[in-house]
Amino acid sequence: MIFVDSTPSQNHLLAVLSAPEFERIAPHLKLVAMPLGEVLHESGGCLQYAYFPTTAIVSLHYVMENGAFSEISGVGNDGVIGVALFMGGQTMTSRAIVQTGGYGYRLPASLLVDEFQRGGFMMDLMLRYAQALMTQMSQTAVCNRHHSVEQQLCRWLLSTLNRLPSNELTITQELIAKMIGVRREGITEAAGHLQRAGCISYRRGHITVLDQSGLESRVCECYAVVKKEFERLLSDVRKR
Repeated sequence: MIFVDSTPSQNHLLAVLSAPEFERIAPHLKLVAMPLGEVLHESGGCLQYAYFPTTAIVSLHYVMENGAFSEISGVGNDGVIGVALFMGGQTMTSRAIVQTGGYGYRLPASLLVDEFQRGGFMMDLMLRYAQALMTQMSQTAVCNRHHSVEQQLCRWLLSTLNRLPSNELTITQELIAKMIGVRREGITEAAGHLQRAGCISYRRGHITVLDQSGLESRVCECYAVVKKEFERLLSDVRKR
């Protein structure tokens, strides 16, 4: 049994469900540990569960035939892992791996599908989230193609920070480089610039954000585009 200060309401999607909707799924929500590096599903694998992170962050990777990969989106307390379940498929083309260890709630896939098919608020909420997620994926692709490594690093740091309760991240420069799809040396150089500017402090495997506004002044427009789209689609969703 897991004893931890975590509740379903820490996930933004679960938090806005109406009482009847939440009561139908609540007995089936299971609090699970999501340790760093755990693979929730592989590319092409059949989805057995949906995951609603509370304190964990999950990275969706597109994996090439040679094993190389890049992050196409991140999911934390702002979302759900398993959009293919209610978009008409049972598999994903990406790998879902825990980027920041923590906790979340697991729900059997069939129950999410059943709730979605009831229509109404749950269907609207999940479709809004799916659209926001697609915006994140497409903007990430544009950013990785057209913006500098430092801008990409700022975007990634800010997006991750928004899903965390603190300003500290546990991750290596090598892993960030792999997720963004650039050389490690590029991340080392960009992180050095940000550290000298007083935006972050870095020691092996740990990054502390010291000046969020400083990162925001250096980031490309992609960060704001995704943030505004999530807010536009989900901010007007209220408990009924």
